[in-house]
Amino acid sequence: MTNAIEAEGLIKKYGDVVALDGLDLEVAEGTVMGLLGPNGAGKTTTVRILTTLLVPDAGRATVVGHDVVSDARALRRVIGLSGQNAAVDEHLTGFENLDMVGRLYHLGRTRSRERAHELLERFDLVEAGGRPAKGYSGGMRRRLDLAAALVAEPPVLFLDEPTTGLDPRGRLGMWDVIADLVRGGTTLLLTTQYLEEADRLADKIAVIDHGTVIAQGTADELKAQVGGERIEFTLTDAGQIGAACAALASLGSGAARTDASARRVTLPVDGGAAVLVAAIRELDAAGIAVQDVGLRRPTLDDVFLSLTGHAAEIEAEQADDEPDTGQQDSSQQDSSQQKEVASR
Repeated sequence: MTNAIEAEGLIKKYGDVVALDGLDLEVAEGTVMGLLGPNGAGKTTTVRILTTLLVPDAGRATVVGHDVVSDARALRRVIGLSGQNAAVDEHLTGFENLDMVGRLYHLGRTRSRERAHELLERFDLVEAGGRPAKGYSGGMRRRLDLAAALVAEPPVLFLDEPTTGLDPRGRLGMWDVIADLVRGGTTLLLTTQYLEEADRLADKIAVIDHGTVIAQGTADELKAQVGGERIEFTLTDAGQIGAACAALASLGSGAARTDASARRVTLPVDGGAAVLVAAIRELDAAGIAVQDVGLRRPTLDDVFLSLTGHAAEIEAEQADDEPDTGQQDSSQQDSSQQKEVASR
């Protein structure tokens, strides 16, 4: 299978801060690659280099055969980009936003207008298409932003945390749209902090930390690296978490993980149901009340914890993995970058 995206030894520094430290990546045509990593890991820097918005300090990368540095102009004609914030012009209508992007891609007046109408219908924005985008909900803005990334029908699409800020219904709807794109043959590079999103959408997943890929494979392959099963206990009293860990220590195949706010203890085990029964007996003997208990297979969250040393977190304020340089805010930056890709 031919690779649509290839990166080798990418390095990017901002002063003393190393954003990328020899990153290698391959994405096969017609597949979804999910990039996982904590804030500051290098995900957004990777996307910006692959979309020609940043020049790497070292290393090389190609997208559909075009070098991201020496052949940047030709590359911009065959990619689409949707950043962390919806890149829409609030003062234009939905139709005008899409028509403008088509003109920037040099599609011509007639084709730009046709694509605008097609995409408004595809993303269920026909009724809102004649209204200024400033009146759109967050989900509508997100859909309009993704529509704009598809105006030129690019074979490769980059989505940088596309569902951040959406409610559960909006997130599920966006997942359906992304799945349709992949069925149509689009190659997709998706950065996300939602592990369920990567598990559902990605053919392969690359975990990035400190600017380098520390593991990659299918979701099942990554889960197999962690191994075993997990027993999850929800205690009646959070004050008994320490005692519960002590009571269960001899049964676990690794250290227990705790969440005081949820009164939860998660214990990696081998032995399945038999160990579950033994664990319940140990807690009962220690006088520790259990509100709920379950036995489950490893999740991507367990993988993330194992590889990076901490669980994945979704922060209320999205942190970019590039240092603050005092420039325009992220929403303005995403808008200008999408237009820059389209106009060149």
